[in-house]
Amino acid sequence: MNVLTSRARAKINLCLFIGPSRPDGRHEIVTLMDSLEFCDDVSMTVGPPDLAADEVVCPGVDGPNLAAAALQTFREQTSWDGPPVRLEIIKRIPVAAGMAGGSADAAAALRLAAEAAGLDDRRWLEDIAAGLGADVPSQVRGGLVLATGIGARLRPLEDHLEYSVVVLPVGAELRAAAVYAEADRLGLGRDALGLARALTRVQAALSAESVLDRVHNDLQDAARSLCPAIDGALEAALGSGADHAVVSGSGPTVLGLFIEDGHRERAGEAHAALTASGRTPAPILTRPAGAVV
Repeated sequence: MNVLTSRARAKINLCLFIGPSRPDGRHEIVTLMDSLEFCDDVSMTVGPPDLAADEVVCPGVDGPNLAAAALQTFREQTSWDGPPVRLEIIKRIPVAAGMAGGSADAAAALRLAAEAAGLDDRRWLEDIAAGLGADVPSQVRGGLVLATGIGARLRPLEDHLEYSVVVLPVGAELRAAAVYAEADRLGLGRDALGLARALTRVQAALSAESVLDRVHNDLQDAARSLCPAIDGALEAALGSGADHAVVSGSGPTVLGLFIEDGHRERAGEAHAALTASGRTPAPILTRPAGAVV
């Protein structure tokens, strides 16, 4: 038996702008994503003797798992006929929390399957990932990525932004489809010209190394509408001294971003204070992690 391991890193959206709903119900977006050190642990055992078919073991997560779909799709797209595998996931990233935990697990499954199959083609993996969900392609590589279209047109960036994050989980789950539907109801989507202008602003801010001053999420008010508890987490993040407080992706998780001088120390102090206040779920202190591959 061969055991392979990978980390499925949480992602955050430093900027997220949404266009109008498309005929297929999805949305054009412009988003700047980054990976965090905070992660799930994923291991793959290739060919355990007690296994007749691929299996995904993920304690604490019920129902269909996107990582299982990733394994099936990988076999179909690559014609890999290797022995059955057991994929085991130790979950840390909250479920349905706007941090792409399921997508990161699926991307890790693709990376491990590619390693087991001897396939070394990241672009091919990203193409396979595109059929699994909008966030999965960006998580194949991870790191700082500018994504457009439905999230599958990727521009990996070599920049490493200097900031620290205090993640404030909210004791609720929000499905992305429901948040996007609420954004449509509230009229939060931009037209094509507005979305193009947002992309231009993000690109200019990246060139000027000022993108951390332009943290924004078009879905934030939709998530707040569906989950009022988000407001308390936003207030707690700002009250702890964060330079920015923003909902992560489709929420409900809130991020306190520390970007000025001494951000590591200030984030550590904020994390300690929030923990001492008895917040439940407990806050998480983390930093950018860079690309996986």
